[in-house]
Amino acid sequence: MNTVYVTHPRCVEHDLEGHPEHAGRIRAVWQHLESSGLTALLEPRTAQPASMEALKAVHHDDYLALLDRISAMERMVRIDADTYAAPWSYEIARLSAGTVIDAAAAVASGQAKNAMAATRPPGHHAIPARAMGFCLLSNVAIAARHIQAAYGLRRVLIVDYDVHHGNGTEAVFYDDPSVLFISTHQDPLYPGTGDFEDVGTGAGAGTTINIPIPPGHGDESYAAIFDQVIWKAAERYRPEMILVSAGYDAHWTDPLAGMRLSLTGYAHISRELMRMADALCGGKIAFVMEGGYHLETLGYGWANIARLLLGEAEIVDPLGQGNPPRRTPTIQPVIERVKAIHGL
Repeated sequence: MNTVYVTHPRCVEHDLEGHPEHAGRIRAVWQHLESSGLTALLEPRTAQPASMEALKAVHHDDYLALLDRISAMERMVRIDADTYAAPWSYEIARLSAGTVIDAAAAVASGQAKNAMAATRPPGHHAIPARAMGFCLLSNVAIAARHIQAAYGLRRVLIVDYDVHHGNGTEAVFYDDPSVLFISTHQDPLYPGTGDFEDVGTGAGAGTTINIPIPPGHGDESYAAIFDQVIWKAAERYRPEMILVSAGYDAHWTDPLAGMRLSLTGYAHISRELMRMADALCGGKIAFVMEGGYHLETLGYGWANIARLLLGEAEIVDPLGQGNPPRRTPTIQPVIERVKAIHGL
């Protein structure tokens, strides 16, 4: 079956010169997919904007009304210290959320084997009541709610391997056992959330798994986390589909963080998620673009995701491992603490 690739050319219109989350990010992804010949192997789809019904399944009416008011202004505004919006940004954010909905729906409906959504602005920091951390709408959460409503999925697994904690996605599902949310993230780092003990509440207790990681960890640490924690949690939960918030800012080149993943390490954890999908939910998986602020890394990373989804054995890693750390930190205390808290 086919690999669906959803994007939209208007994603470049939400832009602010000098800001880390700028239009050059998605241009880098488009360019690498095209120059490597991968675009021609994928099934391209141009996204439709997310419906108001889809947005309201996640976001509060007052917040959506604020985005409407910004649309009527004639200038760029700062919603907070990190997050900007132009008069047209709400429209582009709806297209971004629609990109993720369309990718997830293609897989959930059986139209595609798997999918990737190359989009911006990103979404995993946007909480129901406001924008945060470069994000206007909670793209993955909106898509998860859509496929649950449209296709009756009872258990969705969201794995967020962006270097920043996906606080927005977590907030949507914190009391909801129909979504297992797992986040690997650098700690300390923005937004300062995602503690070990944040596990969900009420009926959702235990279906949020936070894995805060000290700076300096790389390929071996992430591989161990996936092998000893995420695999076990996924096998216990038995998801019907997997959504991946794929951020390339845990790479050693990223200017906003301090982790040491390589492109090879990223490919390994992406393969592991595909293996989980194959073992647990008929291969149903969609990868969604979140962070990553080194353009070359971002482009190569998304080209590698395309290769993996297409079933190619080889990935490309011209950037290598970077300078080795003075000492290799151990990840085992983190793993043991998460296993103890969640009974894994």
